[in-house]
Amino acid sequence: MALSDRDCVVSRFVLGVTGASGAIYATRTAMRLKEQGHSVTAVVTAPGREVVQYEGQNALYDYCDETPNVDDFFAECASGSADYAGMAVVPCTMGTLGRMASGTADNLLVRSADVCLKERRPLVVVPREMPYNLIHLENMERLTRAGAILIPASPQFYSKPKTIEELVDTVVVKVLKHLGVQTDFVEPWKGSAG
Repeated sequence: MALSDRDCVVSRFVLGVTGASGAIYATRTAMRLKEQGHSVTAVVTAPGREVVQYEGQNALYDYCDETPNVDDFFAECASGSADYAGMAVVPCTMGTLGRMASGTADNLLVRSADVCLKERRPLVVVPREMPYNLIHLENMERLTRAGAILIPASPQFYSKPKTIEELVDTVVVKVLKHLGVQTDFVEPWKGSAG
């Protein structure tokens, strides 16, 4: 069942993109937000731009309303008075996750995440690393205690996805759910009798 225009409240979201592999997660997140009529501000790190290019995901930028420079602390999303509904960091390196966990707002992406935490807005972080070491786990715990939602890039298979895009969307649907965005592009699990 498709959502009607009346069911969709238009909001603005920040999408952080780091240099972790899995740029398709960022592209699909931006695409799905735009399909719902939302505005997307993408803050992409320099390594993130390289990975987006290398993994053939330049379509990401087609779904973004603006892409401020990662060093621009005068960008709107750097301020808590700006009316963003939340932020997703997709995919997230362990270095960026560590800076978010320690409050080291040394670039616009980390500053925007810090703003979400201090303003009690949703911050969804999608780590793309394995295995985790103890420092990674402790940083994840610290970020979770600060109010972030951690959603590792761990797709599910019970919906029987047939393409890479469908598989990626099983993670994207979780990201959007925790940003408060209603979606219908992945069927929810209804149990074995469903």
